[in-house]
Amino acid sequence: MTTHIPAREIAERPIGYAGPNLSPTGLRLAPRTLASGVHALLATIPPKDNNGLVTGRDAALVVDAGITPDVARMIQDRCAELTARPLRYLVNTTYHGDHTFGNAAFPSETVIVSSRANRDNMGDLGYEKQVRSGNMYGDEALFDAVREWRRPNLTFDGHAEIDLGGRIVQLWHFGPGNGPGDTVVYVPDARVAWTGNLLAHAGIAHMLLQGGPQPYLATLRAVREALPDLATIVPGHGPMGDGPAAIDALVAYLERLHAEVTDSVAAGHTLEESIARCTDPWAGELDPTLVAALASYQIPQDQAVHGMRELCRNLHRLNILATYRLYTAR
Repeated sequence: MTTHIPAREIAERPIGYAGPNLSPTGLRLAPRTLASGVHALLATIPPKDNNGLVTGRDAALVVDAGITPDVARMIQDRCAELTARPLRYLVNTTYHGDHTFGNAAFPSETVIVSSRANRDNMGDLGYEKQVRSGNMYGDEALFDAVREWRRPNLTFDGHAEIDLGGRIVQLWHFGPGNGPGDTVVYVPDARVAWTGNLLAHAGIAHMLLQGGPQPYLATLRAVREALPDLATIVPGHGPMGDGPAAIDALVAYLERLHAEVTDSVAAGHTLEESIARCTDPWAGELDPTLVAALASYQIPQDQAVHGMRELCRNLHRLNILATYRLYTAR
């Protein structure tokens, strides 16, 4: 099968689908220091957006901008509590509005950096608001404050490096995954990567919004080869996790998804039949390491575990739908 990346993410959703609640209502960002000058800014309610701060001798770099200008200002406030270095760089891990709508609220002198593919997908603010409104759960009016979609003014294709003064930060675009331009921010001396929507804690379902299992698999294998020393990932959503374990878990999931949907299409099954036939890894208990990680949130653990299981089952059905539509269109 040939690789095909749709120009826009799939708009169709399974019957009864409930996606992640990304509304910033109630959001707080809890700093966690991973190494000297390397800080995760973790959402206190899953699966709202995480951020990050990396500092060097001369400058600081922020990972992702938040879903509204108010969230962007919250990110800057947390950064000011952690460093006096100027916020010289802001990296967008994806073009999605929950990571980029806050761009315009950063100082004009802050250089926004991302993959060329992400920038190329930041052209229609109205459409992006419409798409992300499905994840706002009644708080769509908060998008009224988003009047400008500030695009990256510095882009790269495969790999770039930023020198913050005594600390190098690597930026990688390995290929399509959740979207066409997923950007990984890697700090080699800390062995920490911010992975955006590309890679989450092992046991969390990912979303195939703008591609398919095969290109995603190629991207993950490239990550594994390029970053052999990777230890910790800070995903765009959900708890931090072990990087190699997360890659292994997602590779296994995508391989099975590809095989099962391919077989179902070949057998002439309908979409509904395919969803029923494909293995649901979240029908039972969650990965024990994920359950332990969910205990860090400021909500009851049983609530966090139940919510994560139901979200993963919904995302899994969406992945089957997206793969089925992709494979039946060939």
